[in-house]
This record gives sequence, structure tokens and C-alpha cells, in this order.
Amino acid sequence: MLSTILTKSFSKDTALLILRVITGTVLIHHGFEKLANIENFADAFVRPLHLPFPIFLSYVAAFSEIGGSWLLILGLATRFGALAIVGTISVAIYHALVTSGFNIFLLELLLLYFASATSIALTGPGDFSIDEVIIRVLRSESDDEDIQETIKTKTNSGKSMSQEESTNKGGIFQFLQANLLSDTSN
Repeated sequence: MLSTILTKSFSKDTALLILRVITGTVLIHHGFEKLANIENFADAFVRPLHLPFPIFLSYVAAFSEIGGSWLLILGLATRFGALAIVGTISVAIYHALVTSGFNIFLLELLLLYFASATSIALTGPGDFSIDEVIIRVLRSESDDEDIQETIKTKTNSGKSMSQEESTNKGGIFQFLQANLLSDTSN
């Protein structure tokens, strides 16, 4: 058990889980603050950048923070959520630089959010996520289809392979599954 906990994969996946959940949890309130007074946010942050449709872009910023945060927390479409946050935070960093120059007190939190979301977007959500569950289900369905195709090919050709040939072509686990499935289907 201790070796499982100390392995790189377990440690990396746990670190990604912590990073995802904490980043999403502390960032989500920023989106709700924007929604609470969208006009004020548009006047203070979007209009000074001379961007078109300030109210619409304010809603986009708010919903990307709220939606992206929930996606990070759940580990569902995680990279998409992280990229939404990276986009919004990039504009916030640009706003801070344009309006206040290089003020580290304004930039430090934005840069931490940017680094967290970028790291998650580049590395993925880790094993402790809904994305990983979906990928594993899809892989198992794909493996089942491959096994069924192998069984059909085997029965159609009428040739029987030796255990050694079968092991060389797909591995012992796949060989055992194919033979067990073919025995139960007859």
C-alpha cells in the first residue's frame, strides 16, 4: 500500500486533483461577483480596454470563470475549462498591466490563477477525474470490439492458433479474454 501511495503516478494525480479543486473553488466567486453587478464590471474593466460589446464580454468573462471553475472541480472537460479560465485571466492580466503598470500586488493573484489553469490545461486532469472515467469506459468498449472482431476472424477462418502465436500477437490477457469469450459464445 505504501508503495502505491509513493509512486509518481499517484502523487501526480493527487497533486492535480488538489490543484484543480482549489483553483476552481477559489476562482468561482470572481465570476459570481461579476454577475452581481455586470454594469459596474463592464465600466471598470472592459470599457477601459476599448473592447466592443462590453456587457456581452462581461457576461462571457463571468460565465467562463464560473463554468471553467465547475469543470475544473468536477474534472469534466477539464482542459476546456482550464482554457476558458486562461483566456479570461489573460485579459485580466493585460488590463492590470495597461491600467496600473507592473504592479506586483495586482498581478500576483492573476499570475497564480494563470499558472494553475495553464498547468492543468497542459497536463490534463489526472486519474481522479470524470474525464479519466469516460476515457477508461471508451477504451474498454474499444477493447471489447477488438476482442469480438478477433473472435469473428478466428471462427470465420477456421484456423486455430497455438497459445504461443496468440500470445505474441495480442498479449496473454487479450488471448485469455478472446478464448474465454469464444468458449462461452458457442
